[in-house]
Amino acid sequence: MKSSAIGFGRLTAYALALASICAPVSGQDLPRILVIATGGTIAGQEQGGQLTGAQLVEAIPGLADLALIEVEEFSRVGSSAIGPGHWIRLSRRVNRVFESDPSLAGVIVTHGTDTMEETGYFLHLTIEETRPVVMVGSMRNSTAVSADGPANLLAAARVIGHPEVKAQGVLVVLNDEIHSARDVRKTDNNRVDTFVSREFGMLGVVDVDNVVFRRKVTTRHTSVSEVHLLPETTELPDVPLVADFAGNDASLLKAAYESGADAIVVQAFAGGRVSPAVREAYEEIVASGVPVVLASRVPEGRVMSDPQGTNAGLVYSGDLPPHKARVLVMLALQRPSSTARLQRLMDTH
Repeated sequence: MKSSAIGFGRLTAYALALASICAPVSGQDLPRILVIATGGTIAGQEQGGQLTGAQLVEAIPGLADLALIEVEEFSRVGSSAIGPGHWIRLSRRVNRVFESDPSLAGVIVTHGTDTMEETGYFLHLTIEETRPVVMVGSMRNSTAVSADGPANLLAAARVIGHPEVKAQGVLVVLNDEIHSARDVRKTDNNRVDTFVSREFGMLGVVDVDNVVFRRKVTTRHTSVSEVHLLPETTELPDVPLVADFAGNDASLLKAAYESGADAIVVQAFAGGRVSPAVREAYEEIVASGVPVVLASRVPEGRVMSDPQGTNAGLVYSGDLPPHKARVLVMLALQRPSSTARLQRLMDTH
């Protein structure tokens, strides 16, 4: 496919500028990168259908000068259709690739932005490697004017080639910014600068002349994670996420419990405060032996302990948002886990 089909004059100029400042590198010296395509807006077209991973890669000027790219088609779906079954298969695929190919520099996963946070954090916890995995998506489809996907893919390849990228966990690269999959949040429905690490900041930036890292990830992840996928795991425990709201009678929370949930994450108000009926319900649920995790709908600030004073065997999500706390609990409950273990994992992962 010709790059003009994507409409990327700006990207072409970017690639030419990059080529002009980089010394020539022979094909034998280029890093090898595997692109695993899952679908999403980055592969979408205005008239329907999706580009294959190979078509997406071929449309990017300058990419072949940075790395030897191999492409694997994992799926071609929007990320709102991606769930735990996909996470398990994708994680195992990436781990197998690294195990079987010691010379591979890293993996780029193209993914829709709707659930990139969950998939990225799941991989962050389950990839058993120090080599980089970079999640890439876009806010504009591949045939839109100023589509951002190709520029994001090019930036991801540059990040993988940087010497400081190892042992940083799974990264999310969009809009020339490098984020940890643990901390990043999607904050806008439409803008290309939607991904933000609000409280602790991004890890670095991708400038036209260099990749610059300014922060490192300090929580446990990838090769030192304590919640890798167990060999026998074929599906994850059932952990629903239930939101509190003004006037809540706790009927949804009770229904989640009665459905046989293995644990429940409650999206509480600021600081972990909840409606009176929800508080009464979660005390009964915890007493029955089902873990309840309190997280907050507010985007910043830790949930540290029960602000209403019960401390009734709850688990507190700290600075993890509700949907990421759910991912961690699902992995933790692959084996029997006490409240103390769940809390320790929340504090360290």
